[in-house]
Amino acid sequence: MPDLWTVDKILSWTINHFSANKIPEPRLSAELLLAKVLNMKRIDLYLQFERILSAKERDRYRDYVKRRVKREPVQYILGETEFYGFTFKVSSDVIVPRPETELIVDAVLEAVKASQNKSPKILDVGTGSGCIAVSLARLLPDCSIWAIEMSAAALQVARANADMNKVGVQFIEGDIFKDTPSLLTKFDIVVSNPPYVALRDIDKLEPEVLEFEPKDALFAGEDGLEFYKKFVNVIPRLLNKNGKIFMEIGYDQVARLEELFSKANFKVQFKKDYNQIDRILKLERNN
Repeated sequence: MPDLWTVDKILSWTINHFSANKIPEPRLSAELLLAKVLNMKRIDLYLQFERILSAKERDRYRDYVKRRVKREPVQYILGETEFYGFTFKVSSDVIVPRPETELIVDAVLEAVKASQNKSPKILDVGTGSGCIAVSLARLLPDCSIWAIEMSAAALQVARANADMNKVGVQFIEGDIFKDTPSLLTKFDIVVSNPPYVALRDIDKLEPEVLEFEPKDALFAGEDGLEFYKKFVNVIPRLLNKNGKIFMEIGYDQVARLEELFSKANFKVQFKKDYNQIDRILKLERNN
């Protein structure tokens, strides 16, 4: 690293260091980590290129850089990320919220707008960080938002995010396949970003995902369909007669999920993500 640690020089050094170590998006990683250390926005780095880092700032930044070179996700290093324009705490107890998951929030907003029921009861299954439930609570303040999660550690993160975003969400610690009676109610809308990565695809995952994110929230059997195969059987206990379900799915699961849920008498639709991959599954009961 350079002897004189100005913002300009340390950014240049870090970008080259990350590139040499094949770190994805080296400039973005370097800027986010340095902005965190200096407690400023990324754009402000460019207004303070000649600022010299203190010894304490250098030590903290050096630690961040070492962690990133080991492929720890930037979001875990920072302890937070952005989802749907809102800030969320994250840790290795929850998966990192991804842009495509925002499409679930979009789909629910569209459904509520098109419905006569402007205050539906909504359940988020496997809430993780709470990013979906909390975002919906912020965007649909008249709705009743519930969230169930089997990991106590993840639920602690979700509760912290609800508090930070100043919204009320009814959190339940439990397994949706065992504890649905504890919900004591049915829902107008059910959402979920469940585990759907196939074990056979494990070699395709980046180290950031495979080595750091919670495996229980990622993998769902050899074909990635384990959650959906079990979930179809609990829907009658969860969903109101005219209710809707929105779930995230894997890149190659359309045909098998259409068959699975069509056989269970559901109208099945899919919505593509930003890469034109079918990503969101919408279910409605056939009348």
